[in-house]
Amino acid sequence: MFKWYEEAKSIYERDPAARSVWQVVFQYPGYRAVRRHRRAHWFHKKGMYFIARAISERTRHKTGIEIHPGAKIGKCLFIDHGMGVVIGETAEIGDYCTIYHGVTLGGTGKEKGKKRHPTIGNNVLIGAGAKILGPFKVGDNSKIGANAVVTGEVEPNTTVVGVPGRAVKRDGEKIRPSFELDQIHNPDPVSQEFCRLRNEIEQLKKVVLKYEDALGNMRKMLKNEPDCSDGASEQTAKE
Repeated sequence: MFKWYEEAKSIYERDPAARSVWQVVFQYPGYRAVRRHRRAHWFHKKGMYFIARAISERTRHKTGIEIHPGAKIGKCLFIDHGMGVVIGETAEIGDYCTIYHGVTLGGTGKEKGKKRHPTIGNNVLIGAGAKILGPFKVGDNSKIGANAVVTGEVEPNTTVVGVPGRAVKRDGEKIRPSFELDQIHNPDPVSQEFCRLRNEIEQLKKVVLKYEDALGNMRKMLKNEPDCSDGASEQTAKE
């Protein structure tokens, strides 16, 4: 089977919106960007950097997806929608990965000739807007939640969400309360902590209101008590 057809068929099987393999081939910008990147990468390996970069820049203008010619991409990568995706020079992506729009596989250093970008394992899903920054590895079968910012190693079979990214599930076991990754219902540990603090504040408010009511009742009782001081002074004056 031709590689181009294998990749298009893989996208068709994974995308419920796809009507046919041929629709993927002719109308999916993510598929076209990956196919053109493979040509650019061939020229890059041959030392023809100008041609490689020219292909990359043209692909960027046509699809909104920027992949550096030096990046290494495995088979059957699915870039869904794709607009705003940026993949750096030393990034490596495994087989059968899925990347949504707005994802950045970026670097944190400026050293030339060194690994600056992440290595993505096989069968990894990266949610919309996620930022993975640095020369570390994201393990196989991991899931990165939408808009997560990941700056450290991710173990295999791990779900990461939040800013900064925190693991919430690993090997099928919940690290903390979580839902399956679906781009929407991702638990954010920071938000969960805010919710806990908000609940504690509400409890403290109830306690304060309770004591304020008790204090108010005491003040009313004191006001209603007869004033014995004036009577005692009048009795003393008569004597």
